[in-house]
Amino acid sequence: MTRIAYLDASAGAAGDMLLGALLDLGLPLAELREQLGRLPFGGHRLEVQSVMRAGLRATKLDVVVESDPGHAGHGRGLMKIVDGIEKSGLHAEVRSRAVELFRRLAEVEAAVHGTTPEKVHFHEVGAVDSLVDIVGGVIGLRWLGAERIVASPLNVGGGSVQMAHGRCSVPPPATAALVKGVPVFGDGDFERLTPTGALLVTSYASEYGALPPMRLEAIGAGAGTKDSADRPNVLRILVGTPEQGAGERVLVLECEVDDMSPQLLGPLLDALLEQGAKDAYLTPVHMKKGRPGILISVLAAPEKKDAIEELLFRETTTLGVRSQEWHRSALEREHVSVETPYGTVAIKVGRRGGQEYNAQPEFEDCRRAASAHGVALKEVFAAALAAYRGRR
Repeated sequence: MTRIAYLDASAGAAGDMLLGALLDLGLPLAELREQLGRLPFGGHRLEVQSVMRAGLRATKLDVVVESDPGHAGHGRGLMKIVDGIEKSGLHAEVRSRAVELFRRLAEVEAAVHGTTPEKVHFHEVGAVDSLVDIVGGVIGLRWLGAERIVASPLNVGGGSVQMAHGRCSVPPPATAALVKGVPVFGDGDFERLTPTGALLVTSYASEYGALPPMRLEAIGAGAGTKDSADRPNVLRILVGTPEQGAGERVLVLECEVDDMSPQLLGPLLDALLEQGAKDAYLTPVHMKKGRPGILISVLAAPEKKDAIEELLFRETTTLGVRSQEWHRSALEREHVSVETPYGTVAIKVGRRGGQEYNAQPEFEDCRRAASAHGVALKEVFAAALAAYRGRR
């Protein structure tokens, strides 16, 4: 069953706060220390303690830097960081994701400073403690294993912050660029969302909004450095599984066309599905002046809205796309392979609450098998269903 992690960043987020919350959830400290010890960026040690933040208990992680020779002067460059990560001996998935995050950060910094990613030198995020926060966050989120990560709107805080290039108002340029397109708000008199926090949250969260319906299993709280009386300076991670019948949020995007060649509609549906649409279909409609037209309807996850709209504007003659949010209940899906006299066929199985409601052979598998063996398509369908029922 899908595991959901909800990042409550209503009080802000930082790399050390995220790691503190993961440790609070049970991330083994010894394992984290061992893996981070493989990074060739100087010496550090992790100190972990339980603290109170405005009356709320949380886990505080401190990265104590013992030596950081590679960060002297202008800071570390992107290629030096990438090279160190790739040679670290960390798990391949961790290396790949960490490099991806630093490349994204370099692109943001390059845009801010009017240069290229290869020429960027990281000051604050190039230091050992920030490197540990980012790579540690990748390690910890991989350990968490959540298939769906949702975040609250991000609190950037307020006031100003001292940077390598002088004092800057909150959010500083890199943080602001990282949260572009993400719901944010400012509440507080200090920086509540750091670049490491912005990078990690926006790289992993696929949705933003309220806590989704779920059966709550565990809560981890990671503390920030400051303790303010108005609200706990804490990032919480709430972990659970979807509540049966809770369903999911989907967007329905629609437009009508009456001046488009029907030859283009088939490839359009294929392109929409390749773009990540959950479903796409066409409905004949009558439009103004009695013209026959086509209603194009697309079901997609909320985060796919911009990409789907862009495709519709590019590939159709429409001048506008409307969208609305719907609630969808769906069966849990599983693909099971069965052996038939005509070869292997996948069966798509739909369940809810452990009860099976539907089982259908995959059409393309059956069509290929029927063509290869010169038999009727319905014969392969029947053989596949019989094989599936016989294995239960």
